[in-house]
Amino acid sequence: MENKYQENRNHPKRRRTLSVEQYVEGVLNGDRATIARAITLVESNSPKYFHKSQEVLRLLMPYTGNSIRLGITGVPGAGKSTLIESLGTKLCDRGHHVAVLAVDPSSSVSKGSILGDKTRMEKLSKNQQAFVRPSPSGGTLGGVSRKSRETMLICEAAGYDVIIVETVGVGQSEITVRSMVDFFLVLMLTGAGDELQGMKKGVMEIADALFINKADGPNKQTAENAKAEYNRLLHFLQPATQGWETKAYTISALTGNGIDDMWNIINKYKEKTLKSGVFQKRRQNQLSEWMDSLIEEQLKRDFYENPYIKEILTDTKKKVTEGTLPPAQAAEKLLSEYNKNK
Repeated sequence: MENKYQENRNHPKRRRTLSVEQYVEGVLNGDRATIARAITLVESNSPKYFHKSQEVLRLLMPYTGNSIRLGITGVPGAGKSTLIESLGTKLCDRGHHVAVLAVDPSSSVSKGSILGDKTRMEKLSKNQQAFVRPSPSGGTLGGVSRKSRETMLICEAAGYDVIIVETVGVGQSEITVRSMVDFFLVLMLTGAGDELQGMKKGVMEIADALFINKADGPNKQTAENAKAEYNRLLHFLQPATQGWETKAYTISALTGNGIDDMWNIINKYKEKTLKSGVFQKRRQNQLSEWMDSLIEEQLKRDFYENPYIKEILTDTKKKVTEGTLPPAQAAEKLLSEYNKNK
C-alpha cells in the first residue's frame, strides 16, 4: 500500500488508461469525464490510438442516431455563440440534453486555437444537461474538425438528443457542415451596408433556414426589411432539402425573442422530412460520402508519405513551376511511380 501511495504522489497527474469496454460503458452511462476522454481519443492523430478509437466507435454505433443534428454558421460577430447558449439553455430547461461542438479556427502557421467557446457559453457549459466541446479545427477546410463526425456519434451514444455544430463561418466551411447535419441554419446581421455581407449565393442554396439576428430595439424594423429581401431572393433558389421551403426569419438571441419559433421550425422540418423519407436518405448519403472522403484522405496520405515519392516530388514540382513539364503529365508520372514503388 505504501509503494502504491508513493507512486501516486510521484505521478499526481497520471490517469489510468481505459480499456475499450470502460470507454463504452462510461459513455453509455453519461459519465462526462469519460465522454471527454473518448472524444480526445478519436481526435488524436496518433496512429497508435486509431484502432482503439474505432473499436470504441463500433461498439457505440448501435446507440447513435437518436438526435437532431443542427449546423449553425454565420459571419463573425453574427452572434452564433449567444444564440446557441440561448437555444441550448431553453432546451435543457425543457428536459433535452444538448451537446455543442464549437469548432475554433486553428492558425495555419502555429496550429494553435482560440478555444474560447466555453468562456462565451459560460452558462450553458455549466448546465449538467449540456456538454460544450471546443475543438481545434487543425486547419481543415471550413473550420470543422476532421473528427467532428466521430465526436457527434459519441455524444449521441451518451444520450444527447440535440447536437449543435457551430462553425467559424468562413470560406467553404458551410459545405463541410452541411455534409454532417440534418438541419443547416445561417445566421445573418443587418445594418452592415450590403445585406448579403459577403455570404455567397452558394451558402444560401444549402441553408434550410436563414435567421436575421439582433432584431431588437431600433434595429427591429431593419431586420424585418432584411427578412423580406432575403425571402425574395430565396424564392428564386432551389430548396436545400427536397420538399422543404427555405425561408428567412428574424430573431434576437439577446432577448430570446424568436427562439421558440426557431425550435418549432426545426421540429416541423424533422417531422416533414421523416415522413417523406428525406431525413433518413440524407443520413445514409452522408455516411456513404464520409466513407468516400476517408478513403480519399488515406490514399492521399499514403501517396505523399511514400519514400520514393518524397525523393522525386521536389524535383518534379520544380519542373512544373518552371514550365518545363505539364502538370497533367507530372501527375501521371508521379502516380505511375507510386504504383510501381508501393
